[in-house]
Amino acid sequence: MAGVEHSAAISHALAEVGPRLKRLRTERGVTLSALAEVTGISKSTLSRLESGQRRPSLELLLPIAQAHQVPLDELVGAPEVGDPRVRLKPRYLHGATVLPLTRHPGPLQTFKMVIPATRSTPDVCTHEGYEWLYVLAGRLRLVLADRDLVMGAGEAAEFDTRLPHWFGSTGDGPVEVLSLFGRQGERMHVRARPRSRAADSDDADDVDEG
Repeated sequence: MAGVEHSAAISHALAEVGPRLKRLRTERGVTLSALAEVTGISKSTLSRLESGQRRPSLELLLPIAQAHQVPLDELVGAPEVGDPRVRLKPRYLHGATVLPLTRHPGPLQTFKMVIPATRSTPDVCTHEGYEWLYVLAGRLRLVLADRDLVMGAGEAAEFDTRLPHWFGSTGDGPVEVLSLFGRQGERMHVRARPRSRAADSDDADDVDEG
């Protein structure tokens, strides 16, 4: 009986590949012709894969996964095993450990970053997009245009990435950051952040009641 259930789970997973491929392609605005050109797989074969008329194989799915820049298991899916844990796959970028927290493509991507103390020399860059940073632990140095800021745990910043910018450690130790990155025009706003009672008391007279 267990073998029958296992075979049924595999068959169901394979049947879901086609709709998943089509959904991923259309969400990214990619045509069949464009995908065929990038992967080397004929347009008719791609169409049959998406409609379920062609059985998915590793030789077909690998170039598609590479074209979309997603893990292979995101195309295939996996039968539920009752384990709620998310197994994150870290990436390493400019000395920092980056954990993607967003599994699906979309206008907003979320990452947790662990930046080592050695990444402390500014090297500004510019690119399209909008970024929101929240410091989880440590001290973050943020260089933004002509401003040079140091942020502690619980502080956040948001900025247009077309401005010259860089962020890293102050050099005193590693820093953990939550990063939300969106396309141009996407903005995230902090409505409130926790504060100590002492700080609230000291600044009580400065609160804007309007």
